[in-house]
Amino acid sequence: MAGVLACLFDPACFEFNEFRIPKVYQVSCAQNYLLAKFRKLSILYPMRRQNETKLKWLLETVLPGRLVDTQTLQRHGITRMLAHKYIDSGWLEPVVRGLYRRPKADARSADWQLVVRSLQHVMDYSSVVGGRTALELQGFAHYLPLRGDQDVHLYGEAHPTWLKRLDEAGRYRLHSTKLFDMHADEETTDVDSPVGPLKCSTPERAILELLDELPKHESVHIVDTVFEGLASARPRRLEKLLACCTSIKVKRLFFVFADKHGHAWRRHLSPERFDLGSGPRALFDKGQFHPRYAISVPPELMPQSEARHGA
Repeated sequence: MAGVLACLFDPACFEFNEFRIPKVYQVSCAQNYLLAKFRKLSILYPMRRQNETKLKWLLETVLPGRLVDTQTLQRHGITRMLAHKYIDSGWLEPVVRGLYRRPKADARSADWQLVVRSLQHVMDYSSVVGGRTALELQGFAHYLPLRGDQDVHLYGEAHPTWLKRLDEAGRYRLHSTKLFDMHADEETTDVDSPVGPLKCSTPERAILELLDELPKHESVHIVDTVFEGLASARPRRLEKLLACCTSIKVKRLFFVFADKHGHAWRRHLSPERFDLGSGPRALFDKGQFHPRYAISVPPELMPQSEARHGA
């Protein structure tokens, strides 16, 4: 037997150029190759489709010039590694750490309206333009020119940290929502801007936010002039906001200014229906205590009879 096997593999007895792999083994090898290739495609194809879906979302949602942050990208399945691939492919460009932009030739990432538009409509933050900024956009502070460097008052439950890393970070005044016991999106309205509608506080909500800035961050003159233009304010909306307002100071000041200007809506609001707290509140240096609302105010905000008596 050993001699037979030796003869089979002896070059003198076996011509290698005539050796052929049986067809059954050829088919088996081909099947194994195709199976391995199929397995590879079955893994890569879904991944490719997923990446195509992610890229489609990016191109359709983040329009050229718009901003998007890392948190939003990750929420849609775009990892940092994939974001870097998008940068290499020209679909994204970095702005500051944690923030990207869809490339656009004339885009200005520092433009505050573009930043806010992206915050609200791309990244879905609960950031609302409020206070003086909202009043300016809605024409209630028309005597103030809309400068390119004005402060931007944003009210929200959480503000992204990258706002503090922008070139003009100092212009963003970030506020919480604690002034009102309600959701941040309540009592808002869309206001047109060059980059699209911006979600802003209604004039009724914005005037209370403006009052909250007194006396350190806003002037009595500004508030007084804005109040003068609030003739069309809606009493039902004011009633809801005053009921939700958590600041005794703001509610007392509201009625001080409302009494001074005497708009038609004032007679629909009874101070007794709201919690105005108890005890006097000292607010302005060298101010006088208002006889009805027990808060110190400048002489020009005192009732006329009291002002004449003080003079």
